[in-house]
Amino acid sequence: MQTGECPLWHPQEQALYWVDIPAFTVHRLDPATGAHRAWKLTSEPATLAISDQGGLIVAMRSGFAHLDTSSDEVKLTEIVAAPYDQSITRFNDGHVDPAGRFWVGTIYEPRDKPAAEMYVLEQGKLRQAWAGGMTNSNGLGFSPDQKTMYHADTAAHRVSRYDFDVATGTVSNQQVLHQFSADKENNYGGRPDGAAVDSEGNYWVAMFEGARIAKLSPQGELLDEIKLPVRCPTMPAFGGPNLRTLYVTSAGARPAAELEQYPLSGKLLAIQMDVAGRIEPSYKQ
Repeated sequence: MQTGECPLWHPQEQALYWVDIPAFTVHRLDPATGAHRAWKLTSEPATLAISDQGGLIVAMRSGFAHLDTSSDEVKLTEIVAAPYDQSITRFNDGHVDPAGRFWVGTIYEPRDKPAAEMYVLEQGKLRQAWAGGMTNSNGLGFSPDQKTMYHADTAAHRVSRYDFDVATGTVSNQQVLHQFSADKENNYGGRPDGAAVDSEGNYWVAMFEGARIAKLSPQGELLDEIKLPVRCPTMPAFGGPNLRTLYVTSAGARPAAELEQYPLSGKLLAIQMDVAGRIEPSYKQ
């Protein structure tokens, strides 16, 4: 894979979906049989959600669409077009909240100012949740008690927490959960990318360029880490029959020296865990 992202466990199908953004491809793996399927799209897919009507919701550079996964044929139905300048911005990381809304942030590709935005797709309509203050939106997640939303700005090396109102789908009271070092000369452990929240409420975040997954408590304490055989993990997701397998996507389009040191770069990893994850909510159409 060039840049694997957004692993998503489908509990009804007992299958894992993920995307390869620059390859314009959505992948599906049945871990029990090893069967693999893929759909090549016309726009870069960034993140996925399970639809309560079957199939997937795909957030692409061009906007949101429904992907019919019952067929190997690419059957996309547009939901809403992208609300930004597609030449400099695309959708990036996202998650469905406990009420069935699909939250997806953007990445501002020039990276010369914090101009990324956060959007919410709710029953086919798109609204802006907030604008600015970040460059590369990542690491979305929700606490088991539905009262907290987590979010990472990769470029700022920062994970934040917000008070979350599940009834209205609004956030408030932004606080820094954890600030990772941006000093690449000393104590650099990568920058936060995609994330998953486990059944105990801990936040597991992929540390891009850090060759690890970091585990943060709900209070932001660094509790543990998992060392990885890839330098650039992109996102974890809990899956498997008991939700105790941590699937991790990674970036493979990396410098030659890095690929020599980390030959598994770009591969999908599977790690057996002592803690279980949680079932991902479906998007309500």
